[in-house]
Amino acid sequence: MANLLILGAGGHGKVVSEIALLTNYWENVAFIDDCDDLKEVLGIPVIGKTSDFNSFKKEYQYAFVAIGNNKLRLKWIDRLSREGYIMATLIHPFSFISKTSILGAGTVVMAGAVINSNTSIGRGCIINTSSSIDHDCHLKAGVHISPGVNIGGTVTLNKYTWACIGSSVINNITIGSNVIVAAGAVVNKNVPDNVMVAGVPATIKKQFGVVENG
Repeated sequence: MANLLILGAGGHGKVVSEIALLTNYWENVAFIDDCDDLKEVLGIPVIGKTSDFNSFKKEYQYAFVAIGNNKLRLKWIDRLSREGYIMATLIHPFSFISKTSILGAGTVVMAGAVINSNTSIGRGCIINTSSSIDHDCHLKAGVHISPGVNIGGTVTLNKYTWACIGSSVINNITIGSNVIVAAGAVVNKNVPDNVMVAGVPATIKKQFGVVENG
């Protein structure tokens, strides 16, 4: 058994820590977090600040970044990886993942999620509660699939994109990088980079600054 260090003890971190414990894989689990005077969360100790991460490498070989912000999560994953941590991938025991699909390092799959055949999930993704991703999809690094989202077959979601709660994407769609698909939206055509789409069917409501590709 190994030890796991979780960066971030907020709401997302709470869910992540419970998934880690349910796997029965980790001998010890601990948080680091920048909230002052926080000593433990759900009975799991908070052993330091995020700036202290290098102090724990001997005891905690594995790490997981439990930060909701997609860009910040990827930055921390890259930083911890460079410093020698192994990025854990966490899977809730009550989820389903096809044996022909792959998950990137630092990704979490939460309760009730379904990932069907021949789908690839990139680094540092969040596949949230009771969401579904159908066959032959490609999710790039830092994508967040919120609770209750349904993604049809042969869909591509590029880096940092966030599908908000209850949204849907029909088959054979490509969604760009740094896109927000608003809650309840139904996407039935391709979406460019750096926009927010909303509505049924979804249309562009807002444009954002350019984000790096990758």
